[in-house]
Amino acid sequence: AFVENSQLLGMLNLFSGSGLTNFSIVALGVYPYITASIIMQLMTPIVPRLNELSMEGQQGRNKINQYTHILTVPLALLQGYGQTMLFSSQPGVDGQPLIDGFGLFDGDTWLPTVAILVTLTAGTMLLVFIGELITEKGIGNGISIIIFGGIIASLPGSISSLLTGGSFGSNTIGTLIFVLIALVTIVGVVLINEGQRRIPVHHAKRVRAGRVYGGTTTNIPLKVNSAGMIPLIFAVSIMVFPGMVASFLQASDTEWVRDFAGTLTRWLSPNTWPYNIVYFLMVVGFTFFYTMVVFQQQRIPESLQRQGAFIPGVRPGRNTAVYLQRVLSRITVVGALFLGLIAILPFLATLITDVNTLQLSATSLLIVVGVAIDTMRQLEAQLMMRNYEGFIN
Repeated sequence: AFVENSQLLGMLNLFSGSGLTNFSIVALGVYPYITASIIMQLMTPIVPRLNELSMEGQQGRNKINQYTHILTVPLALLQGYGQTMLFSSQPGVDGQPLIDGFGLFDGDTWLPTVAILVTLTAGTMLLVFIGELITEKGIGNGISIIIFGGIIASLPGSISSLLTGGSFGSNTIGTLIFVLIALVTIVGVVLINEGQRRIPVHHAKRVRAGRVYGGTTTNIPLKVNSAGMIPLIFAVSIMVFPGMVASFLQASDTEWVRDFAGTLTRWLSPNTWPYNIVYFLMVVGFTFFYTMVVFQQQRIPESLQRQGAFIPGVRPGRNTAVYLQRVLSRITVVGALFLGLIAILPFLATLITDVNTLQLSATSLLIVVGVAIDTMRQLEAQLMMRNYEGFIN
């Protein structure tokens, strides 16, 4: 039950396909790899060597991917140690710890501890390997499909727990409002995920060997939600940190430290207004930050200038970069506010309807809808490439 009550553990359980609640060998899921990927993306424009690799095409990307795999290992070890320590501190049904005899600094338990950490890390790397095989041989992003499968697999149990809960049937109006909120959320996720601003681009005519090239008009699609769910991961990881520190401080021998920890715990509980207001603002801020980082890495203005393309009414080079940043900032306002609303939607839904929300939260819907649409598009492309009739209008 303590996994469901923790926002971070709930997200970790989501990425592991409920492997955390079962404490399987893939209990860590792909979260360490996702964290490593985010770190590498943020470090690429800062570290000169990584910046050079990002400009070297597929070979450079393969090298960055290799560094990401290497970084995943220590992150998996750290996460595995933290999660297992948390399990070892929780009492089971018989009052004994869920995991007994865990600790690196005890002469009797260090070997089993190392074995557990190595096994959990190997489970994560196995999932990453399978995910990359799916990407290479299958359809869609393999890591996303693994997370997608985990969410769908846990859906029947989540719906069952909601239907059997006392608050669902006893509060008819609240239940109807809850269902309406869920439907509106699904529609909103689809609209925001698919929403984009298309910037027209003209390609200059070029004459080579008596033949005319270019002269066509294309567009640059700038998505409303370019950041995906990455800001949610950032914000959750930071928001749970003060609570974790407070839980350690509550065991202090100093009275004022215990009082401070108790106050911090009350104010930063996920079911309070202060927590959700700060959470909302952090998601909005991280959305703008991550969107601009990704935009800088794409180097769209430089690519247009090399191709002899230009945006009508905008000079190539720096002016194009400023124009695209301004447009992207404006449309990101909608995406950022939507992601912020998605983040605090479980709190608002429970507050309005008095119905406990599904484990399949709005964050889960964001993943499910995004992966489903992406997979459908790739299936459509494969069918059209083989001269079959597509199924997307």
